[in-house]
Amino acid sequence: MAGVEVEKGKHVQELVENGIDLPNNYIWESANFGIINASVPLGDIPVIDISQLTESKQLDQLQSALGSWGCFQAINHGIENSLVDEIRRVAKEFFQLPMIEKQKYARKTGEYYGYGNDMIIFQNQTLDWNDRLYLSIIPVEERKFQYWPQNPESFRRILHEYSARIQQTEKQLLKAMARSLCLEEDCFLKKLGERRLIDARFNFYPPCPRPDLALGIKPHADGSAITFLLQDKEVEGLQVMKDDRWFHVPIIPYALLVIVGDQMEIMTNGIFKSPVHTALANSKKERHTLVIFCTPEPGKEIEPVGELINDKRPRLYKAVRNYMDTYFNFYQQAKRPIDAAKF
Repeated sequence: MAGVEVEKGKHVQELVENGIDLPNNYIWESANFGIINASVPLGDIPVIDISQLTESKQLDQLQSALGSWGCFQAINHGIENSLVDEIRRVAKEFFQLPMIEKQKYARKTGEYYGYGNDMIIFQNQTLDWNDRLYLSIIPVEERKFQYWPQNPESFRRILHEYSARIQQTEKQLLKAMARSLCLEEDCFLKKLGERRLIDARFNFYPPCPRPDLALGIKPHADGSAITFLLQDKEVEGLQVMKDDRWFHVPIIPYALLVIVGDQMEIMTNGIFKSPVHTALANSKKERHTLVIFCTPEPGKEIEPVGELINDKRPRLYKAVRNYMDTYFNFYQQAKRPIDAAKF
């Protein structure tokens, strides 16, 4: 777990509904990742047809995308538009419920799963301008159903269907990523383990009174192996860093943004990049996103694949185990835990 939670803050939605001005602990002042604002160019994020990843040309494009941007827009990923619409609908309906209803699924102090906001584990910690619902998905038998909403009534069924499709796409993509590097196609599947974890995080970004001072999510790279992000259908806000510059990520309504996580960067010995990204606040519109994190089986040792270490590319990372246990301490300080894994 991230550490000892020193206190809980008010939900961002409550601050907005009560007309409270931006509290000081939401004001972003760190220069760790350079200037962050809305005046950045639109990024030419690669678009990859998942259904065509059996072709060598598409595999080359996949390797290029993950080695330069560390992410790509996945189309034809096998999840029907109607199911995407449904998962968006139930997410929005949940966050529109009265606070007393949402609090039935509130995360407990020191726990990451459930409905809540930023864990406050450091004094003077800068908080994200969002509320979230964080749920365990896979393994199915370890789901913490006390946090799975029963209102909306269809929430559980739709999330189960959506996550099952994501799991299929994850396996397909991990095999393609291995083939793109001329590795055995089950290389990453074996490294990550049969009991890989899949978690879901529903994000709600209410309108912010001072979007010039706050951030929806602080700059970070994911601690996962790979991440699937379903953006808001209409409202932009995501930015990704490439070559020390920020770029807006455009919206493709039914695409999934696939993002390399730190543990995949470690396994590929730095060939695939785990990109730093952030989410802006918005003064006029609310924004909803859904993130699916795919992480290794607990206890699995993650290290660079031997075939990717040579004289031209010496080993860059130490072996890590249970990477997520320390990830959130770094995250809340806007630092990168992968730096501690470098030789």
